[in-house]
Amino acid sequence: MDGATVIRPIDIHIDFSNPSIHLCGGCGRHMTVREHNVESTQHTQHTDDMDTAAATTASNTGKGGRLVVLTGPTAVGKGTVEAAMLAKHPEVWVSVSATTRAPRPGEVDGVNYWFLDDDEFLARQARGEFLETAVVHGMARYGTPLAPVREHLAANTPTLLEIDLHGARRVKERAKELGLDVVYVFIAPPSFDELKRRLAGRGTETPAQQARRLETAKVELAAEPEFDVTIVNNTVDEAADALWKVIADEYGLD
Repeated sequence: MDGATVIRPIDIHIDFSNPSIHLCGGCGRHMTVREHNVESTQHTQHTDDMDTAAATTASNTGKGGRLVVLTGPTAVGKGTVEAAMLAKHPEVWVSVSATTRAPRPGEVDGVNYWFLDDDEFLARQARGEFLETAVVHGMARYGTPLAPVREHLAANTPTLLEIDLHGARRVKERAKELGLDVVYVFIAPPSFDELKRRLAGRGTETPAQQARRLETAKVELAAEPEFDVTIVNNTVDEAADALWKVIADEYGLD
């Protein structure tokens, strides 16, 4: 991922208070909150749904655009940018992660996450059914189901995976094994000082927690040259438009 392309949108404040954006407690995986009136059913039915979700996509199997992997440092607002892009372009399909952690209130299986028990997750992992996996905080397992990604790509459905830096690196390694074409997009802040200001402005962490997140951000920012495209998040709307342009170019869309 040498020779990054830099897209520099301008002049809109990032709304870190947006209630529709939630980050999975330090796991680097994004959830967009949507309104659903769906009751949970038995776990076995949902795992069957996970197996069949890919089969319900369009039947076109021609070669289309590449998987778009979206990454950025902590507090950069990539979830907000993604949500703004999806509000304008709901045709983009966002990969849903699997996890072994328990559902939180309001979460829906197959929408927020695929909820699996540990044995089922490990069995699927052994069968090579994940694009990448991780254990977070030495507790819950997370993974990106491979079949739905492949099916949506085969159908030339715009396909997006938001993930943290370590996950993006795992995807890069696994994609080579699978022969999967990927474009890697990095959301960057205008400057480190601006990132600090935005993190402090959220008011959700103590000074000590902010300091730890900023140290993590330094490591993540240093990885920018590994990516194909960098979008500088000066503004939500224009950064969202820049993300859409990357996707549209990949899939031949207007």
